[in-house]
Amino acid sequence: MFITLIADYGIGDPAFAEVTQRLLMALPASQVHCLSVPAFSTLATGFWVAQLGLNPGPEERLVYHNCAPRKDDPEARQNNEGEGLTYALLPNGVKVVGVFAGYTFSFIKDHAKEIHTVKVSRGGSQFRSRDVFPNAATDIAKGGTSLLGERLKPDQIVSAPNDRIAWIDGYGNIKTTIPADTLDLKPETKVVIRVGDVVSDAIYTDGTFDVPEGTLAFAPGSSGWDAADGGQPIRWMELFLRGGSAWNRFGRPRVNQSVTRLG
Repeated sequence: MFITLIADYGIGDPAFAEVTQRLLMALPASQVHCLSVPAFSTLATGFWVAQLGLNPGPEERLVYHNCAPRKDDPEARQNNEGEGLTYALLPNGVKVVGVFAGYTFSFIKDHAKEIHTVKVSRGGSQFRSRDVFPNAATDIAKGGTSLLGERLKPDQIVSAPNDRIAWIDGYGNIKTTIPADTLDLKPETKVVIRVGDVVSDAIYTDGTFDVPEGTLAFAPGSSGWDAADGGQPIRWMELFLRGGSAWNRFGRPRVNQSVTRLG
């Protein structure tokens, strides 16, 4: 089995090694790939759950994620309790197990064949993704159903916003949650984009390299997946500075900041 471990522990944090060890205790022949998202960013978590889970990959796959801001209750928490564990089955057979918080299930809610709560303690440890959740996640990965609880409907899960930064890649490209099919623009149309407090001109294009060196492009990016209804594939708009960094151009914004097209 190929396991994708998505969490906000921090790049290179030993927490990834600790959780990996627990997962491999139950699934020793598996491969684990770790992906670090910004602290408390349920938006980035949910985006990568969908991007990795809904796209082609090995037949036997588990996406195990943990991003738990513990914002479901602002009061003092007893026994380190936080948001509960949830399971989703995707149309391609990929199993997703992770904390139901914020937008973690928002991008897959309309694609999942089923979504259930998982009957496992919501507390018991500050480090639940190591000490509490792996046994449940690996049991479900192996086909167990005894821990599956209430079935959740898509309308019980908040929708993802369509005007935010979802990710900044290593080249400084800004991946957004703006669906490409919501724009009705001709290629080479000049647009004005605001990210946070910074405004910049850009060129709309249907191919990111269709701009000269040094030009900021606003174009459908490399991220997306098939539509839940079988229609036009979902593509997400991206800000791309050819020969430079869109992230630097916009003052190094953070994931989850607003992206607005002006005019």
